[in-house]
Amino acid sequence: MTDLDQLTQSLARNLKRWRNERGFTLDALAARAGVSRGMIIQIEQARTNPSVGTTVKLADALGVSITTLLDYEQGPRVTFVPPDQAVRMWSTEAGSYTALLVGTEANGPLEMWQWRLMPGDESSSDPHPSGTVELIHVTTGELTLVIGGETHTAPVGTSVAFEANTPHTYRNDSTAPVEMTMTVSVPPAR
Repeated sequence: MTDLDQLTQSLARNLKRWRNERGFTLDALAARAGVSRGMIIQIEQARTNPSVGTTVKLADALGVSITTLLDYEQGPRVTFVPPDQAVRMWSTEAGSYTALLVGTEANGPLEMWQWRLMPGDESSSDPHPSGTVELIHVTTGELTLVIGGETHTAPVGTSVAFEANTPHTYRNDSTAPVEMTMTVSVPPAR
């Protein structure tokens, strides 16, 4: 079984499990997440590998982290994630990527991400639930961050905090790679 097959199987099991634990019907989850009922059925039957955006919408709607949605075993209170087990959620041929490093469900989902954006690459995100906060620390290069249509520049060493309930884009307008660490805090589902 490939890594992608394992990811698809884990997502199928966990989506169904968390949907049932929350008491959501397929239609209710579809409405909360803005994802079609048919797509949710395909994911729960492990017949498709959804986009990062779809996975984020489903995790947000369920009030769990992406880590929880992708992880089959609920481990001990201390979790170690070796570098080769960080989950790559997005990548480009140029070498840009995001890697989910670790996450927890303490007081709502909390996730830590490693990002690399190669020159000219960008990644856009739909709005997250109200109360979601993202913290970014740029470790290499200069990040261009577009939040709600407003463009901001964050050079190396800069840290940024923002409410992520509006469309936002991470972009590299420079000629050198950008690397950053990002933490995302999502409020628990109500």
